[in-house]
Amino acid sequence: MIYRGPMTSYIWVIYMLQTMKKFKILGSRTLKTGFSVFLTALICGFFNLPIVFAVITAIVTIEHTAADSIKKAAIRFPASAIGALLATTFYGMLGKGALTFALVAMVTIAVCHKLNLDDGILVATITATAMIPEFQDNYIVSFITRLGTTSIGIIVSTFVNFFLLPPNYSPMIYKNINDLYNHAGLLLRRIISEVTAESKEKTRGIQRSYRQLTAHLERTNLLSQYQREEWKYHRHSEEEMVSFQLSQRKLAAFQQIAYHLGNLQYVQTIDSDFTESEKDLLLSLTEEYVKVLLDPAHSISEEQFQMVNQLDDTFWKWKEEHVIKQTGYRHHLPPQTILIYEMLCFHDVLEELQNLSEKQMHLIEKCYMHTE
Repeated sequence: MIYRGPMTSYIWVIYMLQTMKKFKILGSRTLKTGFSVFLTALICGFFNLPIVFAVITAIVTIEHTAADSIKKAAIRFPASAIGALLATTFYGMLGKGALTFALVAMVTIAVCHKLNLDDGILVATITATAMIPEFQDNYIVSFITRLGTTSIGIIVSTFVNFFLLPPNYSPMIYKNINDLYNHAGLLLRRIISEVTAESKEKTRGIQRSYRQLTAHLERTNLLSQYQREEWKYHRHSEEEMVSFQLSQRKLAAFQQIAYHLGNLQYVQTIDSDFTESEKDLLLSLTEEYVKVLLDPAHSISEEQFQMVNQLDDTFWKWKEEHVIKQTGYRHHLPPQTILIYEMLCFHDVLEELQNLSEKQMHLIEKCYMHTE
């Protein structure tokens, strides 16, 4: 029989984590949660302490970044102490009953919130309510034991999050940015192709697609925030920093694209608002925009510049020659002019994006030359 002591188990778990990470069987956060549970249970078992609640604490305290773990650990420990103290107090006054559970949970949440310990409310409440069924005759011993096991879970999860498999959100950010530009191109094509349609169902479909786009943008911004926080505590190369900064500029440009798409989806026109030549110009220019959005280099063709000049002439013609009928509201621009204006603004953003891509290639080449 092969003996597997604590150190042997530790080495075996590390090996399994590295294997699963290498072959992408599980995500980093899942692997870190599993290792935190293993290490917490190992420590509590070694000191003959209750394992279950320490393990629960380790599970709920794994964060997306090391920075979050460190910040929240400083909040969760005093919050847990408050929860344990309140559980001890109410148990001594009311015993083990339904009212005790309810009061402990409510008062723990209220006190932690009042003391601005919101990030520790969940752990504090779990600690407090889990203590009640397991109280020993000596309340002080119960208090110290529960606080100790909770602290072990918090400390272990913080150290694991800091030292084991540091997260790298950059590949996901780069992929999301490409997906955002692809999504924006398809959405723009759909908006302009249906610009004369009066079907409300189609409009709802466009609005649903736009909401998905903005939700994806918010998630990407959140990942960028995680990556910035993570790099405060872990080393990174100059190439990684340059690539990340450039990706953030592309993300900022996309914010403007999302803004113009949001305006375009609400422009209400009818079939007779445009001549056939104007429709052809809008559709052809839209296809050029889509090509730029889908192109990783975001290169603008000479044909697009020519069509933009034509659209610019159309804009000033519409502004000077067409007067909108008054229907109880004062409108300074007809919807046709608004649509053309937004398309011209869209081109301006694409020009900025093309310049940004050129700078990106130049900086990357310069960075690699410096490395060599």
